[in-house]
Amino acid sequence: MHIHILGICGTFMGGLAIMAKELGHDVTGSDQNVYPPMSTQLERQGIGLMSGFAAGNLDPAPDLVIIGNALSRGNPEVEAVLNRGLAYTSGAQWLHEFVLCQRWVLAVAGTHGKTTTTSMLAWILDQAGLEPGFLVGGVPLNFGLSARLGGGRFFVIEADEYDTAFFDKRSKFVHYRPRTAILNNLEYDHADIFPDLAAIQRQFHHLVRTIPGEGLIIRPADDPHLDEVIRQGCWTPVQRTALVSDGPPSGADWEARLSTPDASRFEVWAQGRPAGTVNWDLSGRHNARNALAAIAAARHAGIEPETATAALGSFRNVKRRLEIHATVAGITLYDDFAHHPTAIATTLEGLRARVGHDRIIAILEPRSNTMRMGVHVDTLAASLRCADQAILYHAPDLGWDARRIAAGASHISVIDSIDGIVRHLQSVARPGDHIVFMSNGGFGGIHAKTAAALLGTNE
Repeated sequence: MHIHILGICGTFMGGLAIMAKELGHDVTGSDQNVYPPMSTQLERQGIGLMSGFAAGNLDPAPDLVIIGNALSRGNPEVEAVLNRGLAYTSGAQWLHEFVLCQRWVLAVAGTHGKTTTTSMLAWILDQAGLEPGFLVGGVPLNFGLSARLGGGRFFVIEADEYDTAFFDKRSKFVHYRPRTAILNNLEYDHADIFPDLAAIQRQFHHLVRTIPGEGLIIRPADDPHLDEVIRQGCWTPVQRTALVSDGPPSGADWEARLSTPDASRFEVWAQGRPAGTVNWDLSGRHNARNALAAIAAARHAGIEPETATAALGSFRNVKRRLEIHATVAGITLYDDFAHHPTAIATTLEGLRARVGHDRIIAILEPRSNTMRMGVHVDTLAASLRCADQAILYHAPDLGWDARRIAAGASHISVIDSIDGIVRHLQSVARPGDHIVFMSNGGFGGIHAKTAAALLGTNE
């Protein structure tokens, strides 16, 4: 079968392309911008890529077109699909029908930590010899690719609440029908899709409705927004997780008891009993929470916690999750995907716990639709509290004045050009500093530009 994918260079759609190719299909695709690393990953699989959307990309006519959720009516290729009467579907629907329907699906949903937790869970299953398939919204460094079909009965998937397609406004995750579901957390996000938190909770409730009574839901014990979701109706056993640093046991089904302030070592307790120790290169309380949920989900798939904790000792995280981009003259540059105040705060807290009193400089591009709409203006300054200095990039299309944030926080400044940020960093950075670039996009190549500027300064 010839499958053509619209929006193929997105992580989700690119992952589908890889799996479709593994299934023996002839796969082509188009996207507005075809560029590495996804384009390189797809070309290595023998997948034909077309840059830009045009009716001619559909010649010869494919047997099936998979349309990504970033495409809308009015797109010339979408219009050609409809006008020619070609068979089409969404990525999430195709995934269910051709990959997930015969598998034990372990899905990871939530506002934060989905990509990392999904990668952890896939790695645990892989190290246990279960050959899981997986689809991750990033590139796990342990695997080097974002998706694979796998040879076992298990499939691990990042379960995104974003809408499915222009013709299906349900969240993508309602298509996945998991047997094991992690609900990592729940906050308001995706303001371009959801009018309020209640609308997101309704979609999470739809997900809960699809989980069988013999399945399992894993969730944190301290999330009131998830409490409300469960109160709307739940027919599946629920296990709760908790992080304990000081004080008495939490009473949760699963606990991570921190042995170090930076969470680089912690004990796992299950049902009040010790069940293993995680000793790894990651840091941050948020990563300990993610790991605990992954260990609990792996146990539902038959993997003992001792095996899971040992596997996490060799876990290497995901690209762009506080990933070291370069070290120049004693200054460490990090690339991080955080773009929501909670994720920004937890990332910086984790780094602070690791580096102690070393100076942290955070550079944030408010790039997501929700950020550009100004939804998080009131909480953004607080999310940067662990940084000694913070810079907000005021892009031309930002829908609000970033100087509102800097007005009440002396350690935050606003700069309206990438070159201006680079010049500023060149003048203030010193050996021992940790510079963290935070964006869900490429940030105009600021990482390499800063590295080059610092190298020039310190030669």
